[in-house]
Amino acid sequence: MDNIKTLVVGGGFGGIAAALRCKAMGHNVTIIDKLSKLGGRAQVIERNGYKYDTGPTVITAPFLFEELFNLFNEKLSDHLEFKPLDPWYRFHFHDSTTFDYSSTIEETKKEISKFSLEDAESYDNLLKESEKIFDIGFTKLSDQPFTSFWMMIKQIPYLLKLKSYESVSKMVSRHIKNKNIRSAFSIHPLLVGGNPYTTTSIYSLIHFLERKWGVFFCMGGTGKLVEELTNLMRRNDINIETNKNLKSVEHKDSVAYKAITDCGKEYKFDNLVFNGDPPVFYKEILKPASRNFLNPIFPAKSLSYSMGLFVLFFGTKTRYEEIAHHTIWLTERFKDLLHDIFEKRIITKDFSLYLHRPTATDKSFAPDGHDSFYVLCPVPNLKNNIDWSVHGEKLKEQIITELEKTIMPNLRNHIEDISYMTPKDFENNYRSMYGAGFSIAPKFTQSAWFRYHNEDDNIPNIFFSAAGSHPGAGLPGVLSSAKVVENILKKRYGVK
Repeated sequence: MDNIKTLVVGGGFGGIAAALRCKAMGHNVTIIDKLSKLGGRAQVIERNGYKYDTGPTVITAPFLFEELFNLFNEKLSDHLEFKPLDPWYRFHFHDSTTFDYSSTIEETKKEISKFSLEDAESYDNLLKESEKIFDIGFTKLSDQPFTSFWMMIKQIPYLLKLKSYESVSKMVSRHIKNKNIRSAFSIHPLLVGGNPYTTTSIYSLIHFLERKWGVFFCMGGTGKLVEELTNLMRRNDINIETNKNLKSVEHKDSVAYKAITDCGKEYKFDNLVFNGDPPVFYKEILKPASRNFLNPIFPAKSLSYSMGLFVLFFGTKTRYEEIAHHTIWLTERFKDLLHDIFEKRIITKDFSLYLHRPTATDKSFAPDGHDSFYVLCPVPNLKNNIDWSVHGEKLKEQIITELEKTIMPNLRNHIEDISYMTPKDFENNYRSMYGAGFSIAPKFTQSAWFRYHNEDDNIPNIFFSAAGSHPGAGLPGVLSSAKVVENILKKRYGVK
């Protein structure tokens, strides 16, 4: 098996996991990335005593990381500490009410009862339905390749039974009546790039996934997680090359055989695993072009993409102890705002925010007595004419103003070391089509077989372990995507 050369392009979590799984099978593995460090979106900014993770901040399904160390007879706990959080998320609503989404069902129902006793009673039914979806959507299908339409056809009875044609919001609304709590329990699709009002209810499984394994923070941050996974690769002789931007992949007679970077370096391979954005691969990289469609039913030009992300980083010279580790700040116009972002693709005067305050759990992210913040604001992707060189500064000021008026008093007097990223940065840094934060959107018509396949239909030694491929975005999604690729390769090479 060590004669099999596998090239992994992209050092995000999907690429790292694919590289480790291929190495565990015995392949000769090289992983390359255009940035100076692995991690993909999970980069780290360290400046003036502050530290900021720039990408994923929520750890769920921790066993998927544990598996990567187990492949080489190691334990994750010997290298990393995953600390459970409570509350998981604190919601601040427009009417100044708050809701702590907690690690226990009892505490969660107690919080819901502040808004509606009826909804507190109905929460059990919401959780039961989410579990049924989880049992099919995650347990049975998340690591299975949807490379044939027949595979999709076989799942139709399950999908109909689970009402996967419904949206997440509609599923939640059947159990929860209070407007604020409905919004809170519909938020999960936004964590993987989807509008809760159009995302298939399959993604309601995230609710039970959190209940099953919990919500964690990696001490030292996501950057520490990348660092230790990188060390695991080095200990097992995976060749790592950074600052290598892929220019083209050449193929002939249905076999890809060579990758070329923009500095002219060539890589010969038996298998190529792409951890970047699949639309970019087919539009910009594959030479000659093999196809311009996702599958024979939905042309690539008809694809809808996830929202863009405006990410604000700043430190404060004081600690805001009332701000939870994960805080979600919601405007009154929840549904209409999402329509403006996803469908109309316009900038509005209001917004909703996700605040990450790692110093609530890990004080190493800021100087003593200070706080570190990452504030994520969903915005339209680049399928519009928004000039982010202008709107970036405006949005920064608007966010600071609203936070100061509501949950972070005197913020302007305490804030320092401020910077931000816009969808333009996502396009430039990560080669994300239209600067989308999570590749293509997780609609029903862009899920399972309708999503980018993990194995190319025409060139069977090209694989995808990425947010845009099955099963989807988010850390559990891309880590499961690597398992799909592993299962295909094991079957191909007769590995048990």
